Amino acid sequence: MRDRDRTPVDGQVPGDSFGAGLQGIRKGAALLQIGLYGAAALAGVAFVVQQAVNAGLRGDLGSGLWAGFVNFTVGGLAVGLLALTLREPLPSLDAAARAPWYAWTGGLLGAVYVVGAIFLIPRIGAAAVVALLIVGQMLMSLALDHFGLLGVPVHEANLPRLGGALLLLSGVALICLF
Repeated sequence: MRDRDRTPVDGQVPGDSFGAGLQGIRKGAALLQIGLYGAAALAGVAFVVQQAVNAGLRGDLGSGLWAGFVNFTVGGLAVGLLALTLREPLPSLDAAARAPWYAWTGGLLGAVYVVGAIFLIPRIGAAAVVALLIVGQMLMSLALDHFGLLGVPVHEANLPRLGGALLLLSGVALICLF
């Protein structure tokens, strides 16, 4: 067989502009994926800084509950201003009425972790609190994925995912013990 008749390993045939276009799409998708991972990492940085700032505010105000209230007030105002800036339309009452009951618990659940972190960081440290929060998040995420709970698409808790969770637990144990 001549060289020009062979299909390279990447699937692109010489002179095939469609194959070259697919490679461009793949590169673009890979860059988008890297950008999304970077955004998630930055959100993680913001999360940890938020917890440390809230714990400090607790000391300044003399109250963890008022520090949590300030956190949610400032955050609510920021999200409201962003929605106004982006001209996000208000949801209809019909849409709100169609939401399942548990959709309304997000703020309450957020209060549990924010106030919990405010009280725990001064006692066990930021690294231990965040590590343990991540363990809780990972284990619950695996359950939500595996069983498709709360409308999450099903992703089986297979051996590699469970192995990753076990490695995470090992890392958290090292953080908490030392």
